[in-house]
Amino acid sequence: MSTEQTLADVLARSSAQTLNQGTFCRTLNLEVLRQQLESVPSLKGLMQDISATRPHLFSSTVVFLSGNMARQITQMVAAIERIVALPGYRAQALARAPAIAQHAFGPTGACMGFDFHLSEAGPQLIEVNTNAGGALLNVALARAQRSCCEAMNWAFPPERQADTLEQTLFDMFLAEWRLQRGAASLQSVLIVDDDPAAQYLAPEFELFRQLFSRFGLKAAIADPEALSWRDGKLWHGAAPVDLVYNRVTDFYLNEPGHLALRQAYEAGAVVLTPDPHAHALYADKRNLIALGQDALLGAWGASAADRSLLQAGVPQTELVATEHADDLWARRRQLFFKPVAGFGAKAAYRGDKLTRRVWSEILAGDFVAQALVAPGQRLIEIDGMQTDLKFDIRAYAYAGQVQLLAARMYAGQTTNFRTEGGGFAPVLVLPAAT
Repeated sequence: MSTEQTLADVLARSSAQTLNQGTFCRTLNLEVLRQQLESVPSLKGLMQDISATRPHLFSSTVVFLSGNMARQITQMVAAIERIVALPGYRAQALARAPAIAQHAFGPTGACMGFDFHLSEAGPQLIEVNTNAGGALLNVALARAQRSCCEAMNWAFPPERQADTLEQTLFDMFLAEWRLQRGAASLQSVLIVDDDPAAQYLAPEFELFRQLFSRFGLKAAIADPEALSWRDGKLWHGAAPVDLVYNRVTDFYLNEPGHLALRQAYEAGAVVLTPDPHAHALYADKRNLIALGQDALLGAWGASAADRSLLQAGVPQTELVATEHADDLWARRRQLFFKPVAGFGAKAAYRGDKLTRRVWSEILAGDFVAQALVAPGQRLIEIDGMQTDLKFDIRAYAYAGQVQLLAARMYAGQTTNFRTEGGGFAPVLVLPAAT
């Protein structure tokens, strides 16, 4: 048996943690990634633009995840979906939400993201996002991985079954449409964000536009300020809009530039996904408090199995209140503070890094404090030097079903896409026995 075969056998039987911290293989094939991103002529030059303007969007390696961890993540996402359907849960979540979130037109929210850190006790849910970016970028990234050496060939078999992730993602939007419009024909989709060309994930907007077009829809990208509400319809220029893929982070559409979108949504004149209703039910971080309270979940009718999953996988979360300020400050090194309607790790702070000035801002705002769970670590090599980066795991999901797992690698307090060697990374799931 050759040295390479022996090493391959050892690696194949290794734990995910051992592989993450003991190997620094570079598996990203940039030319294959370019081909994946530029699959049609209209996307030519996209890879060059990403390399020039977003050099830390993609990591050059994969993150390994045990099959047991992957199964627990899948089970937790499904359990949360069942709990969100409970009347008691929905009542408490909507009771603190604004009027616009009370509209329940049918859609449940496309492109959900469930973010996890990994611990010895299993995956720990850090937060839920209703407009989680990166799904299509990660589809392309996963397809561009190649074995870096003979010893890693076991992880990258030459003959893989062709995936159908683009079809899955398109079917998700079609399902959202049908939940509100039934059998009516979907003709047009508009991808909407503030100043979309300036957004960090703007390349993904182009990928979604191309995806929708490939399935026969009229698709465009627009700033919500370019929309108008008249004659009972939402208009983008001279064209009415059927469905809006919503990427704005003004989750309740309060800003003046979102007025037309808000009016059309409140009238039920456009299918908006994700919408304010979904944000209130899933992404408001105060929901994490309820998800971690076993007795409360039991009173609402959650099953013992679902309660057990969440007890093990949702870190203790509490509301920051001035009457508990001294106690929270004393425990701050074991806590992570997040705004209840935050996104993208903005205004999120590790307690051990807090200054008194920032603490006063937290007390004056709407924040939750979550038990600190250390992120995983992944060994990488940069310019011949080895270093460890942190990572989290994002489960992209729809209606309780996980569609794709991806990792985000970074240095610092939170994910930032500013770390050399960091960025999105594919997740390679090991057999469940490892």
